[in-house]
Amino acid sequence: MIVDILVSYLTQVLFTIGVIYLFGWLIALCNKKFYQNLGAFGTKACYISGFIGTPVHECSHALMCLIFGHKIKAIKLFQISSTDGTLGYVSHSFNRKNVYHQIGNFFIGVAPIICISAILYLMAYLMVPQMVQDVMVEVQSINVNDGFSSIIKTILNAVIAFFSHAGNGWWWLFVLIGTFLALHMTLSDADIKGSWTGLVIILALILVMDIIIGLLNQAFLLIITQGFVLVGGFITGFLTLGTLISLILVVISFLFKNIKNQILKRRYRL
Repeated sequence: MIVDILVSYLTQVLFTIGVIYLFGWLIALCNKKFYQNLGAFGTKACYISGFIGTPVHECSHALMCLIFGHKIKAIKLFQISSTDGTLGYVSHSFNRKNVYHQIGNFFIGVAPIICISAILYLMAYLMVPQMVQDVMVEVQSINVNDGFSSIIKTILNAVIAFFSHAGNGWWWLFVLIGTFLALHMTLSDADIKGSWTGLVIILALILVMDIIIGLLNQAFLLIITQGFVLVGGFITGFLTLGTLISLILVVISFLFKNIKNQILKRRYRL
């Protein structure tokens, strides 16, 4: 019984919170490599895209502050800082004795990933609805019991479904606008640090809930776990679009870097 409860608990956490952090890490990795490959042009690209992406990033933090009852003390939607490179920020306060406020720290911290992904999904649904449907069908068909090779195949099918609509002009417009947003989905160190306290409480509450329900009714615990997996499928679908755009940008940055290196080599030869 205890083993079943722990399995259900880990499944719930991995398919929801785990998915958010995994995709957040992938997007951050892609964005970091993008700026690195651009070299000196990376800062300019950050400022240009940040004119749109940063306000959305900070507004997502502010939205979660309002939802979870935090007091917003100061907010800067966009700035060009010559000191620490901070493009924007949201300063907020909360009651540390209030559990709801503490839980809010997690959602406030990861807000850019959740909110920007939701915006990208809505944009894609309005511009290229068939593409969204095709990608979601593949993503939500992923089954951890099918084996690693099957999961990789399904992910590749989702990527193919995404690019299969490249002949549509709206697809290109979606990717272009999505670029300004995806480049600023990355969580700052402060965002990640701020989310930890809320994360610990959420993990503890889920564990207590699973233990109580598991001891009373294991069949009901299984239903709840299936619900978590279903929610995780939708979250994965949202986050997939932003990740695919980030991967496109990485490929473009490598092409840019290669072309720049080729030009420099020719100059040195001359």
